Amino acid sequence: MYNIYAEISTNPGHFRQLSSGEALLTIYNCPIENKYQDFWSHYNYIVYVVEGRKIWHTAHGSYDLYKGSCVFVRKGACIAEQFFDPRFCLILFFLPDAFICEVLKSKSTPINRPGKKFDPVMAINNSAAVEAFFRSMMPYFEDGRKPDQALLYLKFRELILLLADSPANHELLSYFCSLLQEPQSLSLQRVMEDNFCYNLKLEEFARLSSRSLSAFKRDFLRIYHISPGKWLLEKRLDHALHLLTHMGKTVSETAFESGFESLSHFSRVFRRRFGRSPASLKQQNTILN
Repeated sequence: MYNIYAEISTNPGHFRQLSSGEALLTIYNCPIENKYQDFWSHYNYIVYVVEGRKIWHTAHGSYDLYKGSCVFVRKGACIAEQFFDPRFCLILFFLPDAFICEVLKSKSTPINRPGKKFDPVMAINNSAAVEAFFRSMMPYFEDGRKPDQALLYLKFRELILLLADSPANHELLSYFCSLLQEPQSLSLQRVMEDNFCYNLKLEEFARLSSRSLSAFKRDFLRIYHISPGKWLLEKRLDHALHLLTHMGKTVSETAFESGFESLSHFSRVFRRRFGRSPASLKQQNTILN
């Protein structure tokens, strides 16, 4: 699993991009190599689909994105399923928490939409103003000369303020409120619940929760009273059992979608936990159904 922000930001010769600090806007043409791509980002990002179709699969559901779709994706991991007929092209806009909060705090009318429910992928009201913003950015990619940093900083702030000023973005506004108000302990729990089923390293979970590895382990133990490794294994096995018995997944699909590095390791720990192999459980479930 690779970090898509790091992949893009460290390859400016390959990916056309505009940046202001850590905030980054890029046009991304997805390579048609595999039907499924798994990746993660330690920054939130906005997806604006220029052409094609792709499905974002997360621990909380799947999201079908097609031409004209505009969504806000919370930092974390996902599995993207692509279709090979049309070319898939999108604009990605990576937004660090700190940058979002800085802009929101400068807003003349404070956001007042507390709420605890917001999915990993949130639809953005694709208003005329939002469409105009993305159209206004295209000439900067086509011009060989990069615009002044001060101008990019203002343009990036513009989009966040546009989104925060629209009541139609109710779920996103709740998330923005959480960034300004949420305790770090709740933030860590949200990161773990949203991303346990992906093959991320502990260092990557720590980065997603804005902590050093040692601070992450210490805070995790204080909150969950169990080590991160043991907690992840239990959550992934429970998720695998659900995929096998209720979602009709194959054993190999289940291992991949539950965050296990290898099929042999998955089968071994599954048998140890449930007393039988995933293959035999799958076979029995198929017969009963």
